[in-house]
Amino acid sequence: MDEESVEVKTTEDSIQTEEALDDLAEGAKEEVEVKEEIEDAEEVDSEKEPVETEKDSNTPSEKKGIFGKKKDKKDKKDEQIEELTDRLKRTMAEFENFRKRTAKEKEQMFEVGAKTVIEKLLPTVDNFERGLQAVSEEEKKSSFVEGMDMVYKQLLSSLEEIGVKQIEAVGKEFDPNLHNAVMHEENEELGENIVSDELQKGYIYRETVVRYSMVKVAN
Repeated sequence: MDEESVEVKTTEDSIQTEEALDDLAEGAKEEVEVKEEIEDAEEVDSEKEPVETEKDSNTPSEKKGIFGKKKDKKDKKDEQIEELTDRLKRTMAEFENFRKRTAKEKEQMFEVGAKTVIEKLLPTVDNFERGLQAVSEEEKKSSFVEGMDMVYKQLLSSLEEIGVKQIEAVGKEFDPNLHNAVMHEENEELGENIVSDELQKGYIYRETVVRYSMVKVAN
């Protein structure tokens, strides 16, 4: 083999070797690039996962916060209902007390007014009694006296119907709540503090004294 052919063959082998090395280098480079891409993808995935986890971890708290607000709102509504219910009960109680107090005041006013009217009528009753006592036995049968007696009895009947009663005095024990003692006498026939005579009749209206009986007390 001559020298030229040897040189040509050597040159071809070197070229093939260089091409093979270039292919290996390019393959290694591509492998490194692929590996880097995989690592980058893994890093991106690892970065996304914590975010999602944080989002998931925040979701219950957010829901809890929402439910908490609703619960607070419900509690506030219950408090308002309780407050309004309490105010309603207080108002109803105050109105009931006001109604009872007003009814009692009206009744007292009516009794005071009735008592005043009765006090004005009692002198008329006294005058009827004095007039009838002054009539003689002969005049009692006259139509005039009989008419006066009828009017007197009708007046007493009307007073009794509205609750006016005469206070019993003669023969009863002296009671300062009903009797007004203006005279005193010694009387062996009567006991101590016994009313012996009635000078002016007394009257009561519905358990209230309109006029005390003016009496004489024995012993």
